[in-house]
Amino acid sequence: MQIRQKQKLIRTALEDAKALDITLLDVRQISDFADLLAIASGTSTRHVESIANRVVDALRERGVRAMGVEGRGVGDWVLIDFGDVIVHVMRPPVRDFYNLEKLWSVGKEAENDKHLHRQDANSAKN
Repeated sequence: MQIRQKQKLIRTALEDAKALDITLLDVRQISDFADLLAIASGTSTRHVESIANRVVDALRERGVRAMGVEGRGVGDWVLIDFGDVIVHVMRPPVRDFYNLEKLWSVGKEAENDKHLHRQDANSAKN
């Protein structure tokens, strides 16, 4: 599956699961292990788990299996590895602490995702 198709499926799954502060970063120029990072927040541990499950299920339905999933059962931060795409789903305090957007700030927001609806556009900038 092409990266653009995965990007669209992931964004749709995140939105369907009511994920907050969705950010997709194109990291091809700065990473040798992934092309795209998706970062989103859930309101509780249960919500984080639900969002992660929705993403995994949505891609599995299209024949794409996750290479690995870390953090299930804890719910503060779930990382889903699809090889060329890494999805991070976190509770807001964890996301604020690790601030992955700043860490990967040289990555550009993925094309066609500049119109994403963010509940709090300022949370990624602080």
